[in-house]
Amino acid sequence: MLHALSTLRMLGSVTALALVAAVTTLATPASAANPTEITIEIKDHKFSPAEIKVPADTPIKLTVKNNDASAEEFESHPLGVEKVIAGNSAATVRIRALGKGSYKFIGEYHEATAKGTLVAE
Repeated sequence: MLHALSTLRMLGSVTALALVAAVTTLATPASAANPTEITIEIKDHKFSPAEIKVPADTPIKLTVKNNDASAEEFESHPLGVEKVIAGNSAATVRIRALGKGSYKFIGEYHEATAKGTLVAE
């Protein structure tokens, strides 16, 4: 009987360790994955390219180079991003892993011309 109790305790410890390992693995955020790196440019108050394709379910490191002399605000409500980029400079925007779909973005200071779409496939 004593041997049976020792065996059960040992199995319980092994089971608990396996459970902790499984939960830790499942709890690892998707953002721990290497981000997809993309660069776009603003020139003449337009994004180039105006459509960006990225893999779904992968975080994104987006570099926006503003080649215009005036500042521009990279903004996207669907992406939850707002970032002012000074003239003749660049900024990095980090975007969470996205589900499949299209996500619009604009240059808020020149909305009529600065429009784009990020497509997660």
